[in-house]
Amino acid sequence: MSRSEDLVRRKDRAVARGVATRAVTVSRARNAELWDEDGRRFIDFAAGIAVNNTGHRHPKVMAAVAKQAEAFTHSCFHVAPYEGYVRLAERLNAATPGDFPKKTMLATTGAEAVENAVKMARAFTGRSGVIAFSGAFHGRTLMGMALCGKVAPYKKGFGAMPPEIHHAPFPHEFHGVTSEAALEELRRLLRSSIDPDRVAAMIVEPVQGEGGFYPAPAAFLQELRRIADEHGMVLIADEVQAGIGRTGRLFAFEHAGVAADLVCMAKGLGGGFPLSAVTGRAEIVDAPGVGGLGGTYAGNPMSVAAANAVLDVIAEEDLCARATGIGRTIRERLTALAATPEGSGIGEVRGQGAMVAFELVSDRTTRTPDASLCSAIVAEAEARGLILLACGVYGNVVRLLPPLTIETEVLDEGLGVIEAAVAAAARQLQAA
Repeated sequence: MSRSEDLVRRKDRAVARGVATRAVTVSRARNAELWDEDGRRFIDFAAGIAVNNTGHRHPKVMAAVAKQAEAFTHSCFHVAPYEGYVRLAERLNAATPGDFPKKTMLATTGAEAVENAVKMARAFTGRSGVIAFSGAFHGRTLMGMALCGKVAPYKKGFGAMPPEIHHAPFPHEFHGVTSEAALEELRRLLRSSIDPDRVAAMIVEPVQGEGGFYPAPAAFLQELRRIADEHGMVLIADEVQAGIGRTGRLFAFEHAGVAADLVCMAKGLGGGFPLSAVTGRAEIVDAPGVGGLGGTYAGNPMSVAAANAVLDVIAEEDLCARATGIGRTIRERLTALAATPEGSGIGEVRGQGAMVAFELVSDRTTRTPDASLCSAIVAEAEARGLILLACGVYGNVVRLLPPLTIETEVLDEGLGVIEAAVAAAARQLQAA
């Protein structure tokens, strides 16, 4: 039995079954590569699910954390505030879209950011209703999973959800849901199911993550902004997966030319260290009473030091432009692959910046989702030393999230593995 196999066996005995994992283990990592317990190398097109936008162990991030560790590792911001937290809040206030006074709170996970944004919106408006969208993912806490627009595995078996959470369709033009059709259903919801005057907030991902990497059309987000303004709702942007340079802008909402009232972020913000944030209109962020926000580990000094370094690296290495270039390369290779007989199962290639996916179908005319082909491609890629992730409400989408710092030759190597994996998976299913 190999070291990796032994670790997986131990994991199965010791770790909760609900904590889903892969067969890949990790003993060390650098930039866009990691090595398992047996020394086998993998190219990482998952980046810790969009966490390592600046790569595994970026030298400047590691140096900032090491320097912070020499000073102090924890005080709890509620007990003894520190300059790094304040400086990061100032930077996020300046960086998020919107020309209005802003404030920031730091937390630990994306779900916490979402929970606190909802609390702010409810405190500010005095209302309780929240509208989310089909296919959405907003976390695994009780409020987070209530907001999710996907039942399995996030809601299944967990009982009643919090009240006054409503879902409207998200535009999925590949599956026939246009922006106008989605907006008409939203208007119908506000006429038939919940009084707009009871809606505290609408929360939306500018690019859906778990839902299938569908970018929200600019016109859709612009209309959400108009509807929110018309009815006095708070518009919340969930930038947890799409933010921090991933789509070619620091925040994906920038592509639409409008600003949300509150922005939730996490993942790439901490560069591998647990950190999240809510940044937005000062009067909304300040609506909860003193002591109503926070947490023991919220804004941990080590994570804050990492985040300040991440923002430096993104600017110094022009990683937003790099994300645009990476995405262009990926889409060109995948589009060419889809034009071959081996790639005939690829129904669509889509995404923004370096947040790219391809959707697998059994028939391009009917666009019938093919989850089996998706699973086979992910498994074939892993066997060839490439880490990929699946997503989508049908489980038929392969998502690509390479670090924005990935070397060109490693990116090309990884794309070559995808091409080989797609061909092998197609042959495997044809032979079955």
